[in-house]
Amino acid sequence: MSVDLFAVVDTETTGLFPGGHDRIAEIAIVTMDRDGQVHDRWETLVNPERDLGKQSLHGIRARDVLRAPTFADIADELQWRLSGTIIVAHNLGFDARFLDAEFGRLGKPLPTHFLPSGLCTMRLSHEYLPGVGRSLRDCCDSFSIDLVGAHSAAGDAEATAILLSRYMEIDPEREDWNAPSTQTAARVRGESAPTAFIAPVLRGAPDGNREHFLERIVIRLPEFTGPSEHDEYLALVDRALVDRYLSAHEEEQLITTANEIGISRRQASELHRQYFEELVHAAWRDGVLTDLEIADLQLVASMLDIPAEAVDQARTPRDSQASANPAMATPLLGPGDKVVLTGDMSVPRSSIEDRLRAQGYVPHPGVTKAVKLVVAADPDSISGKARKARDYGIPVVGEDYLWKSVLTS
Repeated sequence: MSVDLFAVVDTETTGLFPGGHDRIAEIAIVTMDRDGQVHDRWETLVNPERDLGKQSLHGIRARDVLRAPTFADIADELQWRLSGTIIVAHNLGFDARFLDAEFGRLGKPLPTHFLPSGLCTMRLSHEYLPGVGRSLRDCCDSFSIDLVGAHSAAGDAEATAILLSRYMEIDPEREDWNAPSTQTAARVRGESAPTAFIAPVLRGAPDGNREHFLERIVIRLPEFTGPSEHDEYLALVDRALVDRYLSAHEEEQLITTANEIGISRRQASELHRQYFEELVHAAWRDGVLTDLEIADLQLVASMLDIPAEAVDQARTPRDSQASANPAMATPLLGPGDKVVLTGDMSVPRSSIEDRLRAQGYVPHPGVTKAVKLVVAADPDSISGKARKARDYGIPVVGEDYLWKSVLTS
């Protein structure tokens, strides 16, 4: 078996311009040898320290990257993983430019031996797959290679590694498969390993596998909070759930607030139940509980860890005169209020701004304390606008809320 090593790399990025403000948001490396034997698979999300761009393309959520390492955190390990290998990618120029830009930001230019002998499976397709489209999927289809997890770094790197193996089977004597740079592989990996490896962060598991944020509120005995602290916490719950999406930032804010004002996990659970009951009474105010209202109650119950039987009990008619929490009826916006948009929306931003003006709101380019609402393509956005809004206590909501509750006509 040959000792030649190939590092098959794929990156997912926030956009197309590494020389500007776009960054790597995910990277994967499949290390394989000349015989197609995989020696190692490694992947991690990367916190790009900015908005994630077109999430519809790469499928990465802001919630997923909040605790991911930055590129600076993984740079030494990444350099070690790439050293002494032939780098391979499908459209190598794209990935190479982003890697070069990321290392350059750290004052660590990408070592010159990384790329000159690199292989691009897209370019090689012109030799081995004439007439086939240049995309990774087209090339994989030609060999009946399953492209699992397209537009994820791990999925694309895995498929590219198999594609490279097929090329080598077609043309086993090609000199490129045995580039001189591989001779240093064992030495570099043995002597230059980082002292500590960063724990990779992978794309989020289904929400059902996540620990509920209530579990991270401390248990306090004795409890010493009173009605004013309860009102403060409930007001925060109400604001967080206005768009019926509990972002990771909002979860952290609820945890922090509860711990700071002395609300225990048991009290928080009771307050969630109280909030839910207020919603139930509000839904029954007209004497009818519609399917949409039931769906809304189920959604809130799941976010607040309300038992399923409470939703079943909510179907029992309630006093239509019962008053709900007044804060729940307070709209976020009024005529003349300023609204900031951030991220790539489903329609052009200019169209949304026109709709906002038509309904009496004021689209605003930047976040100031006078802004009333920030609408983000992803409510967990880590864009500068979203971060500033949270600093000021301005609600950050998703695009769905914009269409359902703001631009309603």
